[in-house]
Amino acid sequence: MKKDTLDRWTCKRSEELYGIREWSGGYFRVSDDGDVLVSPRGPRSNAVINLHEVINGLRERGITAPVLLRFGDILESRIELLNESFRTAIADAGYRGEYRGVYPVKVNQQQQVVAEIARIGKTYNYGLEVGSKAELIAAMAYMNDSDAYLVCNGYKDEEFIDLALYAQKMGVNVLLVVEMPGEVQAILDRADAVGVRPQMGVRVKLSSRADGHWTDSGGDRSRFGLSIAQILDVVDSLRARNRLDCLVMMHYHIGSQIPNIRNIRSGISEACRVYAGLVAEGAPMGILNVGGGLAVDYDGSHTNFSSSSNYSVPEYCSDIIEGVMNILDENEIPHPILISESGRAVVAHHSVLVFNVLDSSRFESKNLPQLKKDVNHEMLFSLADVFDGLNSKNVQEYFHDATYYRDEIRSMFSHGVVSLRDRGIAEQIFWRIAISVEKLLQSQKYVPDEFEGLSKALSDVYYGNFSLFQSLPDSWAIDQLFPVMPIHRLNERPTRDATIADITCDCDGRLDRFVDLHDVKHSLPLHELKPNEEYYIGVFLVGAYQETLGDLHNLFGDTHIALIHVGEDGEMLLSHEIAGDSVENVLSYVEYDPNELIKLLKEKSERAVRRGALQPADRKALVEAYQSGLRGYTYYEQ
Repeated sequence: MKKDTLDRWTCKRSEELYGIREWSGGYFRVSDDGDVLVSPRGPRSNAVINLHEVINGLRERGITAPVLLRFGDILESRIELLNESFRTAIADAGYRGEYRGVYPVKVNQQQQVVAEIARIGKTYNYGLEVGSKAELIAAMAYMNDSDAYLVCNGYKDEEFIDLALYAQKMGVNVLLVVEMPGEVQAILDRADAVGVRPQMGVRVKLSSRADGHWTDSGGDRSRFGLSIAQILDVVDSLRARNRLDCLVMMHYHIGSQIPNIRNIRSGISEACRVYAGLVAEGAPMGILNVGGGLAVDYDGSHTNFSSSSNYSVPEYCSDIIEGVMNILDENEIPHPILISESGRAVVAHHSVLVFNVLDSSRFESKNLPQLKKDVNHEMLFSLADVFDGLNSKNVQEYFHDATYYRDEIRSMFSHGVVSLRDRGIAEQIFWRIAISVEKLLQSQKYVPDEFEGLSKALSDVYYGNFSLFQSLPDSWAIDQLFPVMPIHRLNERPTRDATIADITCDCDGRLDRFVDLHDVKHSLPLHELKPNEEYYIGVFLVGAYQETLGDLHNLFGDTHIALIHVGEDGEMLLSHEIAGDSVENVLSYVEYDPNELIKLLKEKSERAVRRGALQPADRKALVEAYQSGLRGYTYYEQ
């Protein structure tokens, strides 16, 4: 009894197991009842809602999993954290400029997100950044603060430039950033035609680079921005047309997820030298855009690992301020207005993907059949002897033997020497050996490298009702890590180790890399599934890029979306909902006409009636099922 008490599973142990306190930024934790709690306004707020109860409440409203939850209060909290951290750093250091950030629309272009940011950002004159004509058109409609900036990056044709200049003419604070040498003349020519004096910036290629996945945004060979020589050509071109006063901003960007603060410090130092040089050339300047890069600590390790961050938001802001002051004070240059394009750190935390588990597969420890000398091949007896003699002292040698016998049996099966049933028995024995080996290795201090993937190979597969390619494309494309954990039953010990497969028919549609404080785990502790009871898993910090990059693999469309706010007394407020794609939606995206499909089906089924293959009532049921399927959710429905 005492042992059971000491070994009792607790919610605190679940928090430690999944690292939720480390990666959540204070927005998520585990309740005493074993559910994930959300603190949408941050850890200091008393407003808390139960994530499992949110899912159950949505289900009662007809919004079933998979569903993407957006917490508007978390979004507001992140914008507040960034802006207030800069305000504090500015005040503490005696900085004589101000901060006016912009949200890069490309990070999450969904209307609901952009509208919320525009509304929340008014308090801080927080603007938007766009990199395409479509983003510019969307942003222009939501820019209602004349003190907030609309930064226009990306490659620009005349229509893009004209739209930006007309936006400036009607009172939007537009900054047109030169990305290519040829854009200078195009901007000046169109500005003369429209009748405005443009506010221009230049994007410089720094030699400084960041570590991690997104290293190509910086460095001499970056595909974005201008070299120092090209920037000087821009200065000369502007001076020649008496427009040097239009050059008011310098911009750089060395990565969207910079895990190491050292890279940020080296980048700001080099950038300020270039900024000082432009002032010396006679450009008025006044605005320094430090780009994106403020990292999200996806794995909670607080390190310079690519999916982590070894600094906090306040530290980032303080280092930016300090870096600017060190260089510009030395050159007696006025402190500029600072802009950052910190999209990932603003939106990542506010979205959670929740899906239900449909089924699981596992290695079962079935009783092995009794081998018979006159029935089974002699090689099976050798394999069985390995199983019987396996112990902690011979584990490596015997596993080699087992692998040899298994491969020989497979080869003999291919040549018709071993029967199908014997091969099946051999597979059973081998995997029983593998399971025993894995258990024996758990008690050993040193595990040989050859066994590194054994636990993963033996782990269960839990089949999740979602599409990795639609909802978590970075996980597949660039091995981005996201925190994954059950959202309930966390007061129970998880007894299964599993990987998670989605419901596409692609072998890449799986989650088999999970966050860990010390390394990357290749399986996730999960609970035994219970009959007739939903088991929900959440993928956290998915607000950046995932919705925009998702594709229609196997024609799985957007999931349901629910915008959640929390009331003063902690109740859930469903502020907005968007139904997920229906089958007819996604078919129309790939050029099918649902009406034409119905017409073709009716014609085909009518021919079947004439042949006697279908009864008229069968045809009616088929057409109704077909039309219902077109209207249905692309994901599994109960």
